[in-house]
Amino acid sequence: MKLKSVMMSGALVLLSFSSAMAGTNQVLSSGDTAWVIVATALVMMMTPAGLALFYGGMSRYKNLLNTFAMILATYCLVSIIWVLWGYSLAFGNSSSPLLGSMKYLFLSGINVNSLSGTIPTLLFVLFQMTFACITPALIIGSVVGRMKFSSWLVFTILWVTFVYCPVCYWVWGGGWMAKMGAIDFAGGTVVHINAGIAGLVLCLILGKRKGYGKEPMFPSSVMLTALGAGLLWFGWFGFNAGSALAANGIAASAFLTTNTAASMGAIAWMAAEWVHDKQPTVLGIASGAVAGLVGITPAAGFVTLSGALIIGLGAGLIGFFSVTVIKHKIGYDDSLDAFGVHGVCGMWGAIATGFLASPAVSQGTAGLFYGNPKQVWIQFISIVATVGFSGIGTLVVIYITKLLTNGIRVEKDFEAAGLDQSVHGERGFEID
Repeated sequence: MKLKSVMMSGALVLLSFSSAMAGTNQVLSSGDTAWVIVATALVMMMTPAGLALFYGGMSRYKNLLNTFAMILATYCLVSIIWVLWGYSLAFGNSSSPLLGSMKYLFLSGINVNSLSGTIPTLLFVLFQMTFACITPALIIGSVVGRMKFSSWLVFTILWVTFVYCPVCYWVWGGGWMAKMGAIDFAGGTVVHINAGIAGLVLCLILGKRKGYGKEPMFPSSVMLTALGAGLLWFGWFGFNAGSALAANGIAASAFLTTNTAASMGAIAWMAAEWVHDKQPTVLGIASGAVAGLVGITPAAGFVTLSGALIIGLGAGLIGFFSVTVIKHKIGYDDSLDAFGVHGVCGMWGAIATGFLASPAVSQGTAGLFYGNPKQVWIQFISIVATVGFSGIGTLVVIYITKLLTNGIRVEKDFEAAGLDQSVHGERGFEID
């Protein structure tokens, strides 16, 4: 597949791999295969381990296990959806600019000898599955403590099918964004903006938690959150460097930019908090690291070290401002700041990529600072389109879920008692 140099991007690289089994002369690389297997395992760990601990620690003690349950169930449910029909909708060869085909329904036509570029197609399916799993799980951060477990499961099935898969196809499966030249190396648009906007819409529809703004809502364990952040950071190397789909220089560069942006994001958030609140908190450092990771995700394989520093710095400061100023001024109850960190920092990373993409790194793709101002406009269009589609699509999915589950919010006495005990019959902490 020939790619115009100015449109060379992670999205089109993924497209070339996903459609490669239709081509000829594909040769398996044991080195690339081994690396992507490791990267897939790293990204898999991010959801049921890293994110569960990160979100669980920020949840109130009476909702910790419910947060874990929602994340674990999401991973299992989306794993099944993906191999049955999700992969086909996102990567099935199609002439449509909006959605893939049903060619790979139940992974039909894919076997142990099928190749996507230099790796087995089955491995590519699994790698993409881990992205599909973590995206709806991120939304949970906006609604912990007040959404019915049954409603969440129905919402997940519908949202992954009708919101995630189309956006994934637009960017990585050969849809209209890929053809336009939008660049998203590892999921700034597909994962973070998509999930952040969905979380904002869902928390607005659900309404605020009982007692929000009137009583303290302390995290159950900052230690769990810090551990979760460390696991997310570790797994993110698979998330970003693995998106090169090869053991090569781009993977190494993405690894470096990922770690650099995360570190800068943590320092920037810590410094802003230190100035604003006079205390640098562990929660703030952990949140800043995740903000930096979110910001670098769309840019990891396209920017230089200096670009990573700029993106990490911006993500730390913008993330802190969004969750401490914007959120409180507007008054919405985004429980664990999924929108503030993933949505807002995802937008920052996507637009910054349009400025900072370096042809020296990405083999031809240039941003504004390297002579291609058009890339900024393309990135802006992709952000606006994702925000609009995710917002409207999520709203439709919410109302369908309401009809199917007789409302989506837990009963008042369940919420007051905590969902660990009232929904699951368990407790995360034994408190006298």
